[in-house]
Amino acid sequence: MKWFAIRTGHFAIRNLFAPAFCLTVIGLLVMGARSTGLEAESAESALAALALLCCYMMLREARARRHAREKLQRLYFQMDARVEERAIELAKAGERYVKTLDQMLAGCQLIGFDWRYLYVNDAIVKQGRKSREERIGHTMMEVYPGFENTRVFAVLRRCMEDRTPQHVETDFTFPDGTKGWFQLSVQAVPEGIFIVSIEITERKLAEMNVQRQLARLQSLRAIDLSILGTSDLHSTLATVLEEARARLHVDGAHIRLFNPDTQALEVVQRIGTVHEPNGSAYSTPLIAKEKLVGTFDVTFRAPFQADEDWLAFFEAIAGQAAMAIESRTLFEDLQRTNRYLQLAYDTTIEGWSRALDLRDKETEGHTQRVTEMTVKLARRAGMSEEELVHVRRGALLHDIGKLGVPDHILLKPGKLTDEEWVIMRMHPTYAYDMLKPIEYLREALDIPYCHHEKLDGSGYPRGLKGDQIPLAARLFAVVDVWDAIRSDRPYRKGWPDDKVLEHIRAGAGTHFDPLAVELFLRVMSEEKPRQPDEQLVEG
Repeated sequence: MKWFAIRTGHFAIRNLFAPAFCLTVIGLLVMGARSTGLEAESAESALAALALLCCYMMLREARARRHAREKLQRLYFQMDARVEERAIELAKAGERYVKTLDQMLAGCQLIGFDWRYLYVNDAIVKQGRKSREERIGHTMMEVYPGFENTRVFAVLRRCMEDRTPQHVETDFTFPDGTKGWFQLSVQAVPEGIFIVSIEITERKLAEMNVQRQLARLQSLRAIDLSILGTSDLHSTLATVLEEARARLHVDGAHIRLFNPDTQALEVVQRIGTVHEPNGSAYSTPLIAKEKLVGTFDVTFRAPFQADEDWLAFFEAIAGQAAMAIESRTLFEDLQRTNRYLQLAYDTTIEGWSRALDLRDKETEGHTQRVTEMTVKLARRAGMSEEELVHVRRGALLHDIGKLGVPDHILLKPGKLTDEEWVIMRMHPTYAYDMLKPIEYLREALDIPYCHHEKLDGSGYPRGLKGDQIPLAARLFAVVDVWDAIRSDRPYRKGWPDDKVLEHIRAGAGTHFDPLAVELFLRVMSEEKPRQPDEQLVEG
């Protein structure tokens, strides 16, 4: 029994915070003592000691519990104070955050999952042209009817559904019809989506204006190139109208020129539609050298109000059109002057050739005949029209050097002496000396200077041979001999055609260029030659 009491005491001490267990143990000890017959005094003493121990333990536990409750209450008070303090800090931070958002230059807006505005800052009010009261609590579709059909809404919906950030640069048309451009950054947040927007309308308008000005400069450049690159006025005016339609965005345009004969403006070039009753039209005069040369007119199907920039470019294109008309007029005047000048040159040359024929009546008509035939051969030989002009002038002036030959030699009825032939054979050199100082006749010198040269080098004045002799002179040599031996002279009669042609064939390779002879015979077989006694009458 003593051992059991000691073990029970130890167990009770180890379980100081279990008074109920101690009372249970005491009861068990009492029952055990009675059953074992221990002395009453010893049992009562042990029970008293245990009772005192239990009371002590209970008091100690009560005090510990009270201290724990007090400590827990203090912790609760501290926690409540910290929570309240933290709530105040969060509230202040939220106020600072909202104030910061309100003061941001970029637009900020919080959109709920139901597409209602939960928050907007001052910048978004300015950007979107709607007040906070018109937004908060309302859906985006209510604030901007038709917004769900825009490209911006598609981007926002993708972020809302996929919870992925989105970045886009887009334009937006407001209910009043004006347009703005924005850079949007969209981020998914617990409440829905948060949108940061930066308005770039001014930058976009500046970029568009630069692009527009560059396009206009390209148009003016295209018109300049058309003016410089062609003499066809209609082609240039067509370019003007095409550029006007592209850059001025007109539906129709036409140019009218002033006709001095009818004293009226006549349409010379048109593009697009004509003026419609409900549309708009603009017209400006075309002035060249302070004279009205026409008008430039454009039309719109719908009403259109032009601004200063549009009108300035409209006037610029009109100036280009007037320049094109003036350029064409100057070109036509220059062409007309050149024709008159060329006609004067050719008339003068023909006058010189007639003077030569009048001086040497035995060769009258010779110059015109050989000129016509030589030009035919030269054309068949592939010479250009510009070269043919010089061939014709050279043929007309082939005997101009005979002006330097004395009359008693040139007009001598009989055969010339050797000394006289020396002088006569100087006439190509005289021709060269006479014509070379005249600039526009320098390219016509081939025939007057070289038509007496022979293919084998036995000709005069320089003894040229083969390809050293200019082509025009080789062609003319055949024609000159052909006409000369067909014509009557005081000292002989003209040869018959068959004999003449046979003489030409015989001279191929020595006197004449074989290719020139072949070409001459081919031309002769295709047409009947003019008889030497036929007189050319200049009308």
